[in-house]
Amino acid sequence: MEQSKQDTRTKADYRKVTVKTSDGSTIQGKINIASNQRVSDILTKSETPFIVMVDVSYRDGVGKTLFVNKRHILWVEPEDREESQQDIC
Repeated sequence: MEQSKQDTRTKADYRKVTVKTSDGSTIQGKINIASNQRVSDILTKSETPFIVMVDVSYRDGVGKTLFVNKRHILWVEPEDREESQQDIC
């Protein structure tokens, strides 16, 4: 029974992103996405109103966890990955 539970889980992948919010804040941190998802999928396909960011650098704090309302996000910039750049070339 426990083996089948492990098979149905999706592997998580943390991606570093920079988020700009409507109040002018810039937040840097990581978001957890499934291995078969893109960062844009979290913003457009997920029905949850918030994204969860971990290991966040924001204001005077480092290593925080923030819940950011997607309605207040102006843009999100994923950090480039070396393997993604190699695939393009």
